[in-house]
Amino acid sequence: MHRQSVVSTFPDTFTVGDGALAPGHLGELTKYVPFELVDAVLDETRTVEQRRRLLPSRVGVYFVLALGLFPHLGYSKVWNKLVAGLPGILVVTPSEKALRDLRRRLGAAPLKALFDVVAGPLAQPRTPGVRYRQWRTVAFDGCSSIKVPDGERNYAWLGRVRHRLGVVGYPTLRLMTLVETGTRGLLGAAFGPKRHGENHYARQLLHLLKEDFLVLADRGFDDGKFLGEVADTGAQFLVRLSSTRRLPTEDRLPDGSYLTRIRHVVVRVIDAEITANCADGSTVRDGYRLVTTLLDASLDPAERLVRLYHERWEIESAYYALRHTLLQGRVLRSGDQVGLEQEMWALLTLYQLLRTAMVDAVESQAGTDPDRASFTVALEAARDQLLIAPTTLNEDRLVGRIGQAVLTQLLPARRMRISARRVKCPLSRYGYAIPTERRPLSSSRVGSLVIDIHSVRPTTPAFLSRRHPSQTPLPPPNPSEPSLLDRAFAVLRSEPGRRWGPRELAKAVNADNVHSYAVLLARWARNGLIHKPQTGVYMLLDEAAPTASSPPPPPRIQGATQLQGTLAVLRSAPDYSWTPHEVAPALGITNVNSLNTQMAKWARRGLIYRTRRGAYTARSSDSHVHQP
Repeated sequence: MHRQSVVSTFPDTFTVGDGALAPGHLGELTKYVPFELVDAVLDETRTVEQRRRLLPSRVGVYFVLALGLFPHLGYSKVWNKLVAGLPGILVVTPSEKALRDLRRRLGAAPLKALFDVVAGPLAQPRTPGVRYRQWRTVAFDGCSSIKVPDGERNYAWLGRVRHRLGVVGYPTLRLMTLVETGTRGLLGAAFGPKRHGENHYARQLLHLLKEDFLVLADRGFDDGKFLGEVADTGAQFLVRLSSTRRLPTEDRLPDGSYLTRIRHVVVRVIDAEITANCADGSTVRDGYRLVTTLLDASLDPAERLVRLYHERWEIESAYYALRHTLLQGRVLRSGDQVGLEQEMWALLTLYQLLRTAMVDAVESQAGTDPDRASFTVALEAARDQLLIAPTTLNEDRLVGRIGQAVLTQLLPARRMRISARRVKCPLSRYGYAIPTERRPLSSSRVGSLVIDIHSVRPTTPAFLSRRHPSQTPLPPPNPSEPSLLDRAFAVLRSEPGRRWGPRELAKAVNADNVHSYAVLLARWARNGLIHKPQTGVYMLLDEAAPTASSPPPPPRIQGATQLQGTLAVLRSAPDYSWTPHEVAPALGITNVNSLNTQMAKWARRGLIYRTRRGAYTARSSDSHVHQP
């Protein structure tokens, strides 16, 4: 459908659409979402109205965005805000049902497409606080406290939130964003039910990472597979590891950090203890274990990376602005999945527009850190401009009225502060002070920060059986001796390409309890330290090769017993796991079930090795095996 190009211009230098299109604006923020962009998004998503309406689709997009500016007002009152600054233009006064129908007609697609356009890095490379060396710092994190109405359709999509005291009243959705820490602008977002973990939604944003990005993330993203996927994008990362994670030591660096390997990625681990001396005389200590792909200790000292990691908390400030300042902690409006998706994309788009206006303002004053721009000031100025001046498209000033408000009320320079993680909510896991928590309950200024890098060699802790929790664990190994994991790596490297069983490895490293050591091997394989090609078989990641999809041709066996013929077939391809169906034709056996039973008996007696259910290989010492 051909879009109307007629506009009305007022002496106060603002321009709006004519007739039914006049309410389609967002005040001064319209210059970041101009009419042409909204029309293009509607054409792309095929949501343009098919006939002339009193409420065109373009107006609907701006109306949904305006709902985010006034979350405490109903549909009619928000509509009155849009038309308050249109003197002399005759506009309709729709009912709330007509506005609801307008939202349903639009759906979520145009708002999502609009967010995809406005999302992205906001600051110039030379803007203070945006980059670390040549990398732009970004952060992953999730938010699970955005509440939605407790309707059956929302429950069907998001499920019910259960707590130890019962079912919480409002369902919540999980929001995952990739944020530019210097400006707190959004590079991408994904959301959905909480039954999917944070890594599930973070993987949907990996395509946004670039080679000049440095990713910061907390302990929830230390999964070896996820870190490998981040490294495959070309981006660098600095992620905090859980305190129970144990990694093998490949090389020690002069600053106390050490090199190791997670899956196929060589990384550097930093163990540090941070001591904060507060202004009130109190002292707080905490331990951090960081892993990074920045391997050069001379270019990236450990202490500098520890300080850089705290930039990750900027994403928490971004969520605070979105959830409390913009949304005012209120429950969303929509009662079904489509409405919630439309509302969330509109809120994220509006948040990004405000951040864009703030960054434009601070970059007009050289040397100003974007941290000093107030989101509350920008939000209130945007609300005022929507009422008194629909848009300022033809103004020549570099900074608009929103930017002027931000610059005249800049925040002071960032101060180091610390406080206990506590929420005033009786059902929150942070609703009470943890007995071991030594942080001050109120925000206290940090006078000095001391960072000590540990240089103690990490060791693998003793294994404690879950079946026998009363069992006394073995004393920790001597730090001067190699850990069980380091010894396993040495054995695996001694014979490259060989596939080891748990018993063979336990004997090679002098492990007393074979079953406990097998559990440790399985744990290391899950953490991505070693490769487990099949059940009960382990090898180094560098030597892991894909299993052959088809068996090698077996030799022709004549004049041999069943056991001798089976061993000859297994020795013909030692690295392949043979099944009875593959061995039987070489021996001329038609009853495969009988051979299957025989091979299982031979495996129990130790004559052959069972790699997985129904698959066998020859043992290294089977040359002296004779038919009983």
